[in-house]
Amino acid sequence: MSGPADRAPAPDDRGLGAVWMRFWFEPTDPRPLALVRILVGLLGLALLWSWQADLGRWCGPEGLVTPASAAAWVSRGDGAWLAVVDAALGPRGVWAIAVASFAALVVGAGGTVVAVTAACSLSLLLHRAPMLAGPADDCLVILTWCTAVAPATRALSLDRVLAGRGRVASAVIAPPAPSWRARLATGLLQVHASVIALAAATAQLKGDAWWDGTAAWWLAARAESRVVDLTSAYAGSTYLMNLVTHAIPAFEAAFAVGLWASAVRPAIARLGLVAWPAVGVLVGEPFWGLAMAVFAVPFTGLAWGAAASPSHPVTRRAGAA
Repeated sequence: MSGPADRAPAPDDRGLGAVWMRFWFEPTDPRPLALVRILVGLLGLALLWSWQADLGRWCGPEGLVTPASAAAWVSRGDGAWLAVVDAALGPRGVWAIAVASFAALVVGAGGTVVAVTAACSLSLLLHRAPMLAGPADDCLVILTWCTAVAPATRALSLDRVLAGRGRVASAVIAPPAPSWRARLATGLLQVHASVIALAAATAQLKGDAWWDGTAAWWLAARAESRVVDLTSAYAGSTYLMNLVTHAIPAFEAAFAVGLWASAVRPAIARLGLVAWPAVGVLVGEPFWGLAMAVFAVPFTGLAWGAAASPSHPVTRRAGAA
């Protein structure tokens, strides 16, 4: 006698529309997104702190970029918003709101309102001072909006502790109800992580240095952006230089594809927790590497088994087959 797990899926479950709806909207555990929320808050605070020294010099009352100059390089609608924000708060005011919002994300206070505030304030800063932004800031905007989509304060949060009338142990241990918003946010993270990784690999392979094995040397030779000086190691071993050069785009391509294969998804995501920060250091963008590692968190299978659970639509299809 066959049990429920042995039965073939009903015809309605095999259609493209059903797979699409499961991928985006099937309720799933929001706890991995709570961990993403905490990491996004910490990363946001670190990036905002790195901005604070130059923000006044570029965007202060006597800064190099006036509100009129900033409005000139964006669309008319964005320019109007920038003018309103500059008049009401100024860049320093928006920066302070962003800092408070990301700090609230770390402790899980304020729910969706705080996450939206963090995303909007960060976006305004990027519009006002794009010369201060880097790849990590663009990734952080995506991560923050995905956090706003998810019910990320339903676990590991001050909101849940307060909702449980101060019962901290219950708020931490008791699993929250599955949510379609958690599935939607996870799907958005999966799509964006894959696209960003594939774009990085594609952009690198357009340059001859990535094919002939010397790209690692040129990255290490840029004293103004390198994090660690590996020029001596590369000079002593051509094989090491070639290995590092070819390993970076190979990992990025494997990550982009592996997120869509249920058999290797947890393994490639766990590798990403280590490999992405290492890639960030090697290419001179450590915050970008950390941001990409945050994208991998919901798919590791380490956070309550969420990525490898039967609720994941791709896993369900593979198991049914």
